Formats: sequence, structure tokens, C-alpha cells
Amino acid sequence: MTKTNVQVTKNSNENAASLMRRFSRAVQSSGVVKRVKANRYLERPQSRYTRKSQALKRLAKRIEGERLKKLGKV
Repeated sequence: MTKTNVQVTKNSNENAASLMRRFSRAVQSSGVVKRVKANRYLERPQSRYTRKSQALKRLAKRIEGERLKKLGKV
């Protein structure tokens, strides 16, 4: 992922509103906003160990539920 710096310098007879508008357009065209929104909810892939431990927990929970059902406690 590359870092992008957007820099806008004020022209001689330019007001603040048009400077902000020009800056906003430069940021939009550089793709910074699009990249940030794409990575907003990005999660790291889980490790193999974590996936295995979660699967074992689910299995144990299911077995315990079946045992309780068999005993008539559920």
C-alpha cells in the first residue's frame, strides 16, 4: 500500500472556499478516500490455530448439548 500526499498551494487571489474545493477534488482523484473506505472493515485472516480451537469449541458445545438432550435436561 502506497502512501499518497495531496498538497495544494493557495493562488494569489483565491479564497479559502475555492482552495478547500480544489483540495477536496485532489484528494478524491488521488483515491485516498476510496482506499480508506475499502479497508474500513477489513479483518486479518485468522490463524490456523485459532480456526482449529474455535472448531473444537463448537464441537464440544454440540456434544454437550446432545448429552443434555439425551439426559432430558434440555
